[in-house]
Amino acid sequence: MAAHLVPDDVPEDFQRALDSLRAARVRAEVVIDEAPAPQRIAPYAVALTADVLAPLSGDADPDDDRDELATGRFVLLHDPSAPEPWGGTFRAVTFVRAELEPELGSDPLLADVGWSWLVDALAGREAPFSHEGGTVTRVLSQSFAALADRPASVEIELRASWTPHGPRDGSRSSGPDLGVHLLAWTDLLCTVAGLPPLPDGVTALRARRR
Repeated sequence: MAAHLVPDDVPEDFQRALDSLRAARVRAEVVIDEAPAPQRIAPYAVALTADVLAPLSGDADPDDDRDELATGRFVLLHDPSAPEPWGGTFRAVTFVRAELEPELGSDPLLADVGWSWLVDALAGREAPFSHEGGTVTRVLSQSFAALADRPASVEIELRASWTPHGPRDGSRSSGPDLGVHLLAWTDLLCTVAGLPPLPDGVTALRARRR
């Protein structure tokens, strides 16, 4: 992460969190960039954006443009005073968006499934958390008149925040491993994009290629 996004005199806990974010290794389809962090929500913050790109086929040129399957933003806040609504000194604030196949827009369980993806992603990485909250929104777009030739589209948007915690067994005294929480979030991003590492019998939603 670029130094200008983070003050020079950060607390040790936040510096450790930054180091763990830097050390996280995401799958090849996920491209992460730094972004300006919010300045007024917490004393210390860092922000990342991510895009999930379509996997390369065997004969594809790596320099060719690849379809974007999903996009999102991950913000890590740190307040040493541990605000009561957080229940800790760190807070992850995230956003995920992807376009899906139009027929999925009528699925009454789409929002519930979207939220379960987040919980499952955190559990899958053994990333302890609490005080979670968020919304799942479906956006249906249908064009008319002069724009009637445009196909219908469905987007899913998931906004969520949670408080990361350290291991439940107390094996580490350095606080939460924020790199694990970032990896869990990228797992969510890939699931929404239709690229999860799926167990037998589970089917991914089909993300629309842009």
